[in-house]
This record gives sequence, structure tokens and C-alpha cells, in this order.
Amino acid sequence: MSTDWAPLVQAKIAEVLANTEFVVPQTQFSSITEPDATFALAIDHTLLKPDATPTQVNSLCDQAIMHKFKSCCVNGTNVPQVARRLEGSGVLTCAVIGFPLGAGTSASKAFEAADAVKSGAQEIDMVLNVGALKSGDYTLVFDDIYAVVASTGATIPVKVILETVFLSDEEKIVGAFLAAEAGAAFVKTCTGFSGGGATKEDVLLMRKTVAYKPGVKVKASAGIRSFDKCLEMIQAGAERIGTSSGAAIMQSVEAALGAY
Repeated sequence: MSTDWAPLVQAKIAEVLANTEFVVPQTQFSSITEPDATFALAIDHTLLKPDATPTQVNSLCDQAIMHKFKSCCVNGTNVPQVARRLEGSGVLTCAVIGFPLGAGTSASKAFEAADAVKSGAQEIDMVLNVGALKSGDYTLVFDDIYAVVASTGATIPVKVILETVFLSDEEKIVGAFLAAEAGAAFVKTCTGFSGGGATKEDVLLMRKTVAYKPGVKVKASAGIRSFDKCLEMIQAGAERIGTSSGAAIMQSVEAALGAY
């Protein structure tokens, strides 16, 4: 059954923009003041550069195990290696899908997600169809996300990357709303491959948008290289941080400039 999304998204935009007294809900991360064991559980330790070697992937995993991060987030080709390396550690294997453009077909994204899960992925981070969102093709955006959620049997958490650097506030609201409606576990800011990065304003806007849907959370990613920046994102409502600088952050060292 098709859904007429236009009136629904317009109502959601009006609702979120009118909500000027929104209070960020308290989470297990709200009281963090230092990079401790609780903070580590917010980190998706990330290696997505195209020239990543097996040795670098192993190093990523070993750092995640040492610091007890929530997950290692990698490209699909590295999922089997990461799943083996992390087995029994408590650190999850996360795969990116349709990365970094989000412009593949829904069928290809669904296949990629199912294949990643078969290879050992326990979480999925997918890029939505940014062009469809900006053109107002809300049915395509919803169906695209739903196809990936369904391909995992709706048992694997799916995080939907909005690529906020390309979007107006209204489009960010629509993207987060459609993701929540399609069964996403998280809405996420950026890939880190298109310039810009996560902002506290975007995280707060996304958190306000999905507040109506119990259990849907926000992940901040791109340009997060210090503990202070992580705290800024958490205080704005993020419950997961995507960064390639997790090890440096745990040592309270600001990492060098990089995409993620």
C-alpha cells in the first residue's frame, strides 16, 4: 500500500520547528566528563578509507578490543576479517552500505546489506538516496531504507546516514522522519566524504525529529577528533559517535585532520 508522504512530512517539519523547548533526554552517556569505560561504549571505531590494508584493519580491531569500543565500522570487503578478529571480544562488527554516495539502487543496497550480515556484520550503516530526498521523492527514500532494513530480517540495527552537509534543516527533518518510519535504529549525520561534518545543531534537530519514535537514536559522525567534540555531540543528543580517532580520543589527544 502506497503512502502519501507529502502531508506527513510537512506536518513533521512544522512540529519539529515549532518545538523550541525540546529537552534532550538523559542517556547513559549524559553524565560523562572524561573518556572512561562508559564513554567507550559510544564509539564506532572507524576505518573507511579506500586504501585501508589488512594490517591497518587488524590494528583498528585491536584498538577497539583494548578500549572496549562499541563497534568497528568498515567497508564490506573487510567485514569477514573484522568479524574473525573481534570474535568473543564484545565489540560489534559494523558495515557501511551504499557508501559513500547512497546513489545505488535499493536492490543493490539490500543485497549488499544481506551479504555483509552473512559475512558477520552485526550493525549496518547505510547512506540514503540524497538526490531523491532533495527532489521530494519521499516514497523512494522510504522504500530504499525499508529494503535494507528488511534485507537483514529486521534484526540487525540499521543506521541511516542523511549526509547533512547537502541538506536544509527541513530536508534533515524529512530524512530523519522517513528513516524512523522505515525501521531505522539510528539516524546519522555524515559520511565524512563530502566535506563538512557533524554539528551540534544538526544532532539536536535530528534528535528532536525522532523523539516521537521510541528507541530511535542519533549517531554523530565526520570531523569528530577530540573528546570535547564528542561531549558536544552527546550533549546535543547523540548516543553513538563515528570516528577514526577513537584511540587518540581515549588518550585525550586531538587527532590530526582527517575525513572521519
